[in-house]
Amino acid sequence: MDAAKTPGIFIHQYAGLPHGPAFEHWRERACGPCGLDIGPSHGDSIDCRLQISVVDNIALAVPEGASAQYSRTQSGLADGNDDLVLISAHAGLVRVRQNGHAVDLEPEQMMLVDMSVTGTIGHTDEDRFTTIRMPRRALLDINPRAEDKLSQVLCDGAVAETVFRYHALAANHAPHLDAVGQRLTAQHMVDLVGLLLGTDAEHASLARGRGHAAARLELMRADVMAGLGRADLCLSEIATRSSLSPRQAQRLFEQAGTTFTEFVLEQRLLLARKLLGDPRAKARKISDIAHSSGFSDLSYFNRAFRKRFGATPSEMREA
Repeated sequence: MDAAKTPGIFIHQYAGLPHGPAFEHWRERACGPCGLDIGPSHGDSIDCRLQISVVDNIALAVPEGASAQYSRTQSGLADGNDDLVLISAHAGLVRVRQNGHAVDLEPEQMMLVDMSVTGTIGHTDEDRFTTIRMPRRALLDINPRAEDKLSQVLCDGAVAETVFRYHALAANHAPHLDAVGQRLTAQHMVDLVGLLLGTDAEHASLARGRGHAAARLELMRADVMAGLGRADLCLSEIATRSSLSPRQAQRLFEQAGTTFTEFVLEQRLLLARKLLGDPRAKARKISDIAHSSGFSDLSYFNRAFRKRFGATPSEMREA
């Protein structure tokens, strides 16, 4: 079964034996565009759910399921694709083969592999990974010696953690962005991979100031959105999740033209306005909506709401 949640996000699911018309149709749609073949990782059957998010010139994959192995075969190399792929292990022991050489990745470890050579990787319910596929030239532009790190185990603390978290955010949200937003997200992701691989000082400065900073800001914004209903949401907590000091985090917000406090207030007010206009919330008290939006002081909520929207919450609801 195949489905697309939105243009750019594709979900391919299959459970069964690796032969027959249904399997061939699924394999062509799921792995044909990637230049890969697929079979069971153990046993006789495939059990796979593969999400692929296309963001400008990169592809973010989230494979899940009890049995699937993806292979770049000798015949597949005829397509001439030489993209580079960063594999990130999330659970279990992920075995990666490149040109007959095997490496086992433990959780939080990563490895850069090459689409121009043969290789395999598989997953089960216990062994899970995600991937970032990017044009070779794009990565070499930010890290000219990236190819020196092929097939090596990578794990670089804060940068690796940012890669993990930004992948999860971008895979689900970046395909919804406009062309400019997607292009920036893809560039930021490649910048992060370049930093992870250890580029030279000049390129590292560019990647930190562009990709790493932007990724951390987006992750902090996402953390704020996830915690809007909490009145005790604070900068230090949000900063710590992105391995930053409060001052560093505040500086990133300021560089984007706001402050942490202003951003939180704006998002809470927008949430409250949305709830006030929701027919399903018509019976809810305004004080309850204020509380759900993270406001512990009803008087302050009313003043801030009127200042922002030119109407009181009651007037907004009536309108």
